[in-house]
Amino acid sequence: MDPGGFHGPPIINNYLDGTQEGAVDKASPSGMHFRDSKKKVDYVLAYHYRKRLPRHPPGVGSPEPTRGSASLDWVSNGGTGKGHGEPQQQDGGQRVLPEQLGPLGVEVIQLSPQDALEEEKQLQREEYERNLVEAGLEIEKDPEEWDNLELLGIAANTVARESAVINEDPVILGTIQPYGNIMKHSGNNKSQGLSFVRIHAPWQVLSREAELHKIKMPTKKMYEITEEGGVLKTLNEIWCKLTKPLQPQVPQQENTKMKSLSYPFSREKLYLYNVKDKDTFFDNATRSRIVHEILKRTPTKARNSMGINTLIANNVYDAAYPLHDGEYEGQNDDMNERKLLYREWARYGVFYKFQPIHLIRKYFGEKIGLYFAWLGLYTEFLIPSSVVGIIVFLYGCITIESDIPSKEMCDQRNAFTMCPLCDKFCDYWNLSSACATARASHLFDNPATVFFSIFMALWATMFLEQWKRLQMRLSYFWDLTGLEEEEEHPRPEYETKLLQKKLKNKNMRAENSHEDEKEKLTWSDRMPGYAANFGLILFMIMLTFSAVFGVIVYRIITAAALSFSTNGTTRSNVRVTVTATAVIINLVVILILDEIYGAVAKWLTEIEIPKTEKTFEERLILKAFLLKFVNSYAPIFYVAFFKGRFVGRPGHYVYVFDGYRMEECAPGGCLMELCIQLSIIMLGKQLIQNNLFEIAIPIIVIEFRSFQWLRNKLAEKLQKLKKFFRKLKDERIEPKEMDISQSKDPQQWDLDYILEPFTGLTPEYMEMIIQFGFVTLFVASFPLAPLFALLNNIIEVRLDAKKFVTELRRPDTVREKDIGIWYNILSGIGKLSVIINAFVIAVTSDFIPRLMYQYAYSQNGTMHGFINHTLSYFNVSHLKAGTQPENSLFAQDILFCRRGLMELCNNGAVSIDRFKDYREPPWSPNQYEFSKQYWAVLSARLAFVILFQNLVMFLSVLVDWMIPDIPKDISEQIKKEKSVLVDFFLKEEHEKLKLIESFIARDKGKHKSGTKGERIRAASFCQFNRSQKGSFTSSRSQHTEV
Repeated sequence: MDPGGFHGPPIINNYLDGTQEGAVDKASPSGMHFRDSKKKVDYVLAYHYRKRLPRHPPGVGSPEPTRGSASLDWVSNGGTGKGHGEPQQQDGGQRVLPEQLGPLGVEVIQLSPQDALEEEKQLQREEYERNLVEAGLEIEKDPEEWDNLELLGIAANTVARESAVINEDPVILGTIQPYGNIMKHSGNNKSQGLSFVRIHAPWQVLSREAELHKIKMPTKKMYEITEEGGVLKTLNEIWCKLTKPLQPQVPQQENTKMKSLSYPFSREKLYLYNVKDKDTFFDNATRSRIVHEILKRTPTKARNSMGINTLIANNVYDAAYPLHDGEYEGQNDDMNERKLLYREWARYGVFYKFQPIHLIRKYFGEKIGLYFAWLGLYTEFLIPSSVVGIIVFLYGCITIESDIPSKEMCDQRNAFTMCPLCDKFCDYWNLSSACATARASHLFDNPATVFFSIFMALWATMFLEQWKRLQMRLSYFWDLTGLEEEEEHPRPEYETKLLQKKLKNKNMRAENSHEDEKEKLTWSDRMPGYAANFGLILFMIMLTFSAVFGVIVYRIITAAALSFSTNGTTRSNVRVTVTATAVIINLVVILILDEIYGAVAKWLTEIEIPKTEKTFEERLILKAFLLKFVNSYAPIFYVAFFKGRFVGRPGHYVYVFDGYRMEECAPGGCLMELCIQLSIIMLGKQLIQNNLFEIAIPIIVIEFRSFQWLRNKLAEKLQKLKKFFRKLKDERIEPKEMDISQSKDPQQWDLDYILEPFTGLTPEYMEMIIQFGFVTLFVASFPLAPLFALLNNIIEVRLDAKKFVTELRRPDTVREKDIGIWYNILSGIGKLSVIINAFVIAVTSDFIPRLMYQYAYSQNGTMHGFINHTLSYFNVSHLKAGTQPENSLFAQDILFCRRGLMELCNNGAVSIDRFKDYREPPWSPNQYEFSKQYWAVLSARLAFVILFQNLVMFLSVLVDWMIPDIPKDISEQIKKEKSVLVDFFLKEEHEKLKLIESFIARDKGKHKSGTKGERIRAASFCQFNRSQKGSFTSSRSQHTEV
């Protein structure tokens, strides 16, 4: 740094001000202001400094060995001089050139690479802070523990540099720093610590930037908000009375029926705005946003960097953040917005209350306010869907006793002998043993499921339509209706890549005639990144499929291994054991790959080198969503549409690894297993990833950062204590002359630095979007999914709120009028859910086969005989050699014969068992080929998919058309606001014109009065010799008239 202001910019620095030595450790009472307790801290920059500590000169009681020189040995942190002779190795790895001694015995050393890098960062910080001051900002800085000996070194360096200039000594000129940052030689002793730069924006800067960015501010004009009358008004009043206990206790506008007219700020029209106090006219969020915009566009010549983001990326600064509004909990009665948000929003005890959306927006900005508004609306919409889902589930529970197919399967008198589930070690089995699975499947596979699927498709459409209406309403009240997209500054990585391109093509550009053309990165510059993106994304998707296939292999091998067991209980529970363990393995793999895919998606987006942060965020969202979508739903897609479809048939099974049969669905179908898979993955992700990780990891990180902060503070105290005792020993200072016990409480910038930095809303949106997919995509198989999502979101809202209020640094406020690309993703999931649910009902469930049997094949129009209709016959003598069951318990009792085979069965010549499929019997000319029933059911399934999809899409479009995107009252208010704005300006301009005319008329009156006064004074002057009294009288009357 430039201590003492010898050469640095005009920076406010109370620490180094010699007139304020007694106020060195005096902090502002609230921790939100400069040390004068007047100027508000709008932004904070934090960085770590590193420097050499002073060591005692020889002969002053220093225990260190001396080099035999009577003069002080000074070490410069400057450049490296080229000396004569071999350098001697000094402790600390620095090379000392003993022959190069300048005036005052200055010893020239060569800096280590780490010290040179630190010096370069120091120069960049000085230049950047100087540019901030030139931009109009005021800054206050912490000291870096300079003492009197160091300041003496600065003076010595100044004298040495002036002497070198006089004597034209190139060695000293090249080795002594211009800024005089000279310390006493200390070998390898280093001092490092954390320092803060506090920034304040005065009124001139705030008003200038507000006008530049067209920030809308409230004017003096208020107008009435017209409300809809009739039944809607009555219902709204009743709703407000009923929900009054659920409203958060936050300050509200005194008259909610009036709204201030907002207009982009203009310094020329300052009379339009109600500026009572310039310090409070712009709120804290607006002030920090203005300062952040200045920080982003302020350049530094070093490395041609632009803005604070580049400096943070180059580790020049560690962090840049606005301050929170004080503590969020404590015994003091001082209420601030942060404490109010914590009490009324960010605690689990207020989970039943509505969110204070307007206060959230005021404190965190529009972008975060829109996220919590969206999350709140989504949670509210889950309430009706949860109620309907519970009703559908209860319907399945009530009708389970009257379900005829389940009764037939559980009836032991219907001795349906089924084919073995595996080769050699599995025996024949009775279908009645799968009674429990069949009864459980009916809970989710019933006619009400179709209705619920249609309901959820329309629910998704209504949710998106309602969100568009709420978004428009919030845009009106938050003055975002005319918001224009501002031009963003390029990202640091983009600037670095562009600089490399300029340096590479420097010679070519000199010869090029089109030098005025602005250079930018083209598709050819990004081609390696695009190729890497395509290859790695394809590889990650294949990795997900490989993981799913690995779990499939595990299921097959485990099922075969458990079938070898001699324990009867183990063999009877093979399917349950394999399903449960496989789902848990799937969940663990999904959680691990989710974290990997998040990091990979970020890295892939970075190598694409997007120009702006918005482009970077959109590309990151698309990549992360694609990878996490495939990762989360691939196991569920397998169970829903592929499991049991490629098994083959008895005597001609499909094998993997030359001995293991592909797994089949349970006798009750794959829908029950799909339900288990969906529920465990959904609940596991919500409990472990969304809640446990979000609660545990931030706490651990904050505790670790707090420990580091306390350790650094303790090290600083110990260093001060060492200095104190050294000065006591060397300078014989009395203990009472120095106060080493001065300890100051941590300020707000210290407390905020310990918190985690805000990294964006992408993780928050992503987990909710994945949950939205679980709720809508496969809801036909799990009607209770909206209920579990609702219970999770009630906790998630407060968890996110607590994280933003207590665990994260205050984010920069960003004005956004919508949720961006997330709406398109939601809309796409809603449309995809219609298709997927249609296939789940048609292909995975037994809804279509049951419907076909009841109306096409049943003799009495009932479901009696459905189980027998879906089972095909197989002659066990057609099994491949070596695959027959060994030591079968059924022996000769496995004969199940129909009328045409009675004689053969009685002769004991043929043994027949059953398997679930629509195939021709063994006595048919086309034995084991697909039967006519199979093709009829397949046609009905495809017809249902087409009919269901078109019906639901039509109803969705109808709902979209019936619900306008902009509420009628908001549309009228926007028109009214424009009209009021025009009238207000005309009135103000008219009053301004009248005021100007009155000034002109007054000036004319003064001119006439002045002419008349001159004549009177001339007459009085002429009469002065005649009568002195009359002269004084005339003069007094003239003065009165003027």
